Amino acid sequence: MKKTFPLLALTLSVILTGCDKAAKSSQLSVAVIPKGTTHIYWKSVEAGAKKAAAELNVKVTFIGPQREDDRSQQIDLVTNQALQNDAIVLAPLDAVALRDSVKTVAEKGKPVVIIDSSLADSASFITSYVATDNREGGRIAARRIAELLAGKGKVAVLRYMQGSASTEQREEGFLEEIKKSPGIEVISSEQFAGATASQAQDVATNLLTRLADGDGLSIQGLFCSNQTNTYGMLQALRGKNLAGKVKFVGFDCDANFLDALKKGEMSGTVLQDPVNMGYLGVKTAVAKLKGEKIEAVIDTGATLVTAENMADAKVAALIKTQLP
Repeated sequence: MKKTFPLLALTLSVILTGCDKAAKSSQLSVAVIPKGTTHIYWKSVEAGAKKAAAELNVKVTFIGPQREDDRSQQIDLVTNQALQNDAIVLAPLDAVALRDSVKTVAEKGKPVVIIDSSLADSASFITSYVATDNREGGRIAARRIAELLAGKGKVAVLRYMQGSASTEQREEGFLEEIKKSPGIEVISSEQFAGATASQAQDVATNLLTRLADGDGLSIQGLFCSNQTNTYGMLQALRGKNLAGKVKFVGFDCDANFLDALKKGEMSGTVLQDPVNMGYLGVKTAVAKLKGEKIEAVIDTGATLVTAENMADAKVAALIKTQLP
């Protein structure tokens, strides 16, 4: 006769269930808080973060504000997610406004990795800064325009938004580099596009109206520092039948930009590597939690994309990670 041992079976079941719960509770968790969640750029950051999560067997929560100018919501997210996770990976909307909340989290022993855009006076308490060298990204754009203008002409810069450290650094890098071409004059660099594409298009349209010269423009070069203001400017140029009549270099990736490059409406766009940024952001946070050595600054790279190089294997692969 076959004997059963119900008590033993029940005991083993309880032990195994307990082990499973313990394993789940010991899984490290990281909150990734971008500036927003609608742009394809942030979806690429999310893809990189999830790739790292799968490799490292950690839980990643990806959550951001609805608008890329909602500082108070992002501050609340930092505070709340720090209570629920072991570490934070943050792309701060404002270099100053987010500082105190991040410092509070860090002082409570939670690692905070800053990605995409720097945080003011934070080197003493953040874990690492993982991002594009934004100043160099601006320089790359300036060198492209200077080359196309043969070092002579007038240019304008449409800025993004006050307080956004990443775009401010790109704009500063552009202005620093363009000064190396004394034959080029910057005649407008104080306009801010704002957080949405519609705002950017309105500001860009007004700027082009101010810079009008007959059927053309009084400038020969244009630089925009992120996806939003590049898109707004492109639509404004098209709306005024001026697309292709000025050397226009933007920033970030969009299907419209690629189409504009092919048509000669844009002369270049500087691409970041958001997948790598999300991936390394999470990896760095987990490494800190495990007591491993961390680099204070990690450069994720910047690449100029033009009509001439967009089909190159490496460039095409980078573009592919940033399209729907």
